[in-house]
Amino acid sequence: MGLIRHVVCAMSGGVDSSVSALLLKRRGYNVTGVFMKNWDSLDETGVCTSEKDCEDAYRVCQTLNIPFHQVSYVKEYWHEVFSNLLKEYEKGRTPNPDILCNKYIKFNHFYQYAINSLGGDAIATGHYARTSQEDEDVFQQKYTAPPPTLFRDRFEIRNPVRLYKGADLLKDQTFFLSQISQDALRQTMFPLNGLTKDFVKKIAAEAGFHHVLKKKESMGICFIGERNFEQFILEYLEPKPGNFVSIEDGKIVGKHKGWSTLTLGQRARIGGQRHPLYVVDKDITTGEVFVGPTANHPALFRDTLRTDRFHWITVDPPAELVRTQMMDCHFRFMHQMLLVPCTVTLNMDGSVWIMLSQPIRALTPGQFAVLYKGDECLGSGKIVSLGPSEHTLQQGRERMAAAATSRDKEQQTPKPAS
Repeated sequence: MGLIRHVVCAMSGGVDSSVSALLLKRRGYNVTGVFMKNWDSLDETGVCTSEKDCEDAYRVCQTLNIPFHQVSYVKEYWHEVFSNLLKEYEKGRTPNPDILCNKYIKFNHFYQYAINSLGGDAIATGHYARTSQEDEDVFQQKYTAPPPTLFRDRFEIRNPVRLYKGADLLKDQTFFLSQISQDALRQTMFPLNGLTKDFVKKIAAEAGFHHVLKKKESMGICFIGERNFEQFILEYLEPKPGNFVSIEDGKIVGKHKGWSTLTLGQRARIGGQRHPLYVVDKDITTGEVFVGPTANHPALFRDTLRTDRFHWITVDPPAELVRTQMMDCHFRFMHQMLLVPCTVTLNMDGSVWIMLSQPIRALTPGQFAVLYKGDECLGSGKIVSLGPSEHTLQQGRERMAAAATSRDKEQQTPKPAS
């Protein structure tokens, strides 16, 4: 990469992106701030705070004396993120829009806009993560022009850029970056890579960014805001009511408005029940949602899953996996969950089977299986199918034991003399 002079920083109006822009300015870069509008708040009742966020981002850019731009990706977000989310719910899955937003909006449309329209040499975001280029100080190196040739050397080896956890492991956001492209990552800077959240807040306070420090940290999905999630999604999906069925005895215990918004592990709101029940499985062909009597029912625990075609950050799968078709690493499917040791098997179609070292509660189709090797985030794949639950395996063992007992009794019973 050539000498980085102009960095286009994604500005959300929050403390992390504000401090990122400040740090870039202090390092001597020419910085441009860009606010992305991804959801049309004019269609809502004022719950989304995009206008206030844009104003806060603009104030930071004024304070730093850097150019400010606002760009709308409402249409792109609708077609590439929200429509995808609705289709996943219709299939009975539980999607992760934050990962998709980074993949399709920030590290695709925004990235292209920053480089091609604003003439940036790199982009920057306020994510807590780091890359191998930052470890190697690639962005600080002087530019040396390559020898003039008519054609690029087709035997040139370009080392892939790797994605690593940030210094603040509690805030590490590599999970949400696990689907971004190698091209975008190669031209991305994470100014907060070596900082903790507390230190970032201290920098913001010293810089006078009090208006962003006062804001509550954004949690959850921006286009839903403070509203009831189920009610919001059902505005866009055709309700498909059905029965709640006990996983224990198969009896109907209640009715639901639609299985699409119910996710594994959540408490099922069923009137007239003395004790709480929890969603343990769904049958989208019959519309039945199976419930169990405890939050840790064996039907919620599984240790095997398969993804769709896996997205490797470095493009190619790790050499160890290619060579042996198997690899030991670590897994998570929710941000901040403890990493679980696993063994990965590579399939011919690029998908992977993941066998966990222990059964995990509420593995959910539609979520992303994110893999790690040490501090490196290897990439992710959408979970499309699950292995049998502990409940199913236990039932199988009991049936086999009963069949063996019955067989033994038959063998022990003396045959009548002929």
